Amino acid sequence: MAKENPYESPQASTERAPSKQLWVNVSILLFLAVGGCALDLWTKDWIFAKLGMPETNRPWVLWQGVFSLTTSLNEGALFSIGQGFALGFAVLSIIAALGIGYWLAFKGAIHERLLVIALGLIMAGIGGNLYDRLGWHGLRWHWPVERIGQPVYAVRDWLHFCLIGSDGQVLFNWPVFNLADCFLVCGAGLLFLQSLRTPPKIEAKNV
Repeated sequence: MAKENPYESPQASTERAPSKQLWVNVSILLFLAVGGCALDLWTKDWIFAKLGMPETNRPWVLWQGVFSLTTSLNEGALFSIGQGFALGFAVLSIIAALGIGYWLAFKGAIHERLLVIALGLIMAGIGGNLYDRLGWHGLRWHWPVERIGQPVYAVRDWLHFCLIGSDGQVLFNWPVFNLADCFLVCGAGLLFLQSLRTPPKIEAKNV
């Protein structure tokens, strides 16, 4: 067992703990933000390389009548909201990322573990979808005729839940999504949980 340094002041030993905690939180943030974004982009590249652009190949059905892998392009936001405003959402994504950075660096969020995890996931989701909205995936439209050959400024989606009944009728059809969307939803859920946490009680001091 390591012996305590008798010449070290109690203040110095207490100052090391917050510093170590800070670096752990920074490491978690970077791991989630960078690793999550990389995983999202890799899976998009992989599925589009296998299935090509939307409607060029049949989906891969993993669970008949429930879940399949397909390719879709979303020019809107999460769950296909606001179609045709991809560049506008890209600007909003950049603003959101800057806001999160400010929250972490200057408002103390980096010291709260749950906030760090939530914001790391959100940063991963923002990064993965922002990459697509800026057209950095290099895709070009193959339809309709008037858009053939134009750069695609849209998010690549590939996960699809569609519940089909025994009579062939569609009972539930969830919009096609990707891992970045999952990270955004999970991060938002953790932020909600953080908001429900009871603040620590402050003991009354004797006057």
